[in-house]
Amino acid sequence: MRILLAPLLILLLTASALYAQTPKEYPGATTYKYKTVGDTELYLFVFLPEDHKPTDSRPAAVFFFGGSWNGGTPTQFIPHCRHLAQRGMVAITADYRVKTRQGTSPRECVKDGKSAVRWVRMNAAKLGIDPDRIAAGGGSAGGHVASTTGIIRGLEEAGEDLTVSSKPNALLLFNPVYDNGPGGYGHDRVKNYYKEISPIHNIQKGAPPTIVFLGTDDKLIPVSTAHRFQALMDKAKVRCVHHFYEGEPHGFFNYAKKANFIDTVTKMDQFLQELSWIQGPANLNYEAVKP
Repeated sequence: MRILLAPLLILLLTASALYAQTPKEYPGATTYKYKTVGDTELYLFVFLPEDHKPTDSRPAAVFFFGGSWNGGTPTQFIPHCRHLAQRGMVAITADYRVKTRQGTSPRECVKDGKSAVRWVRMNAAKLGIDPDRIAAGGGSAGGHVASTTGIIRGLEEAGEDLTVSSKPNALLLFNPVYDNGPGGYGHDRVKNYYKEISPIHNIQKGAPPTIVFLGTDDKLIPVSTAHRFQALMDKAKVRCVHHFYEGEPHGFFNYAKKANFIDTVTKMDQFLQELSWIQGPANLNYEAVKP
């Protein structure tokens, strides 16, 4: 009985996470509506540094949750946002449409990601953000959404001001889905248009500097895909850094995996320091950033 109950519990918890509704607010964050599509309203949850002023011009990061384009909530990247806000950045976790809630495809996920980055840039002065220092980040399918904002041309939401770029200035990717081609993750869902939505098939000069974290035992994103992505970024002369975690599975970086969370966030912090967006040691406080 116990043997049967364990897998059942895992399935129930997974289903619960996928179908969970997005909260309308998070402690310490200011909520902004960035998009309305039909009856769906989409929100950004913005974490500000304690000494923040509207007249500031700070770097920012927008994070997109994982969940196979099916579910998930912005809660996943609250710890990353809280850390970066403590480091002097404006940090944002975004909602976007998913299959279980809005019946959408990966196309709509990408369109929402681009809308979110565009909204942040359009409202940079209001938020005290430097419009030329905006990063997009995410995990798994959220890593796909983030990487498409930086790499894919097109798939913009109709009716938006396309004179304002939806392209971020850096990418922060955690076991991202960046190959949707044959043999890549989710190909069966996008096979009719994979060439226009698959980041690895669209890398070109001018892509944003990128950091990637991946476990070597990830059953969804093979290490070979990461090596191919790196080679293509190198060929395009785009700065790209991969960090591999021996024996770790998909989702190894999340807050509950304390050691991995601390290490990946510290390396993300160092990458942002190398871009001259933040300064000084990370000094990550694990308990202070919990979701």
